[in-house]
Amino acid sequence: MSAETSKKTVGKTGNRVVAAVCLAFFTGMIGMAYAAVPLYKMFCQATGYGGTTQRVEKQYAGRVLDREITVRFDANIAGVPWEFQPVQRSMTMKIGQTVQAHYQATNKFDRPVTGRATFNVQPELAGPYFNKVECFCFTDTTLKPGETLDMPVLFYVDPDIVNVPELKDVKTITLSYTMFPVEKTKPVASSGPAQGNSKTVSDTEGNLGG
Repeated sequence: MSAETSKKTVGKTGNRVVAAVCLAFFTGMIGMAYAAVPLYKMFCQATGYGGTTQRVEKQYAGRVLDREITVRFDANIAGVPWEFQPVQRSMTMKIGQTVQAHYQATNKFDRPVTGRATFNVQPELAGPYFNKVECFCFTDTTLKPGETLDMPVLFYVDPDIVNVPELKDVKTITLSYTMFPVEKTKPVASSGPAQGNSKTVSDTEGNLGG
């Protein structure tokens, strides 16, 4: 084999290697893009970043302080033709005590609509210390026309919150949910009257989100 032929062979092999590396890099970038959203959600739930509450497996804090804190409940809709609100606007409990609150959603549209809730906590620094045991967030929920859904939230405030200088004197935390549409809906103005009925989300891992 001549030197010139050998150089051409080496050149072709090098081009194939470069092409393979570029393809693998491109495929990896696409995979990372698709994984970014769920990974970010998992990161927020694990750390409480940006006021995101943590999801915990244990139902109790292990200790309850002789100090009360008030949790306010807020509800918003973003393009969903539902009525969505907390059953009660606030609740006062001892720090470390596990309690349950309820939200309620009613579909005012003339056809089934699917929604999904996101949430955050204010002040943001309290996010890592607001522990949800069970919740309906990040779960796709479909309501029939006129259907009403009870949506429970089981949570506690971690006693370690009193060890944080910026939070040691905090007396009120706000838990806020925003309901988004999962599928495109018709304009709310075109909706017709709906017959009412109701149901309750069961407190199980299969039905409750993170």
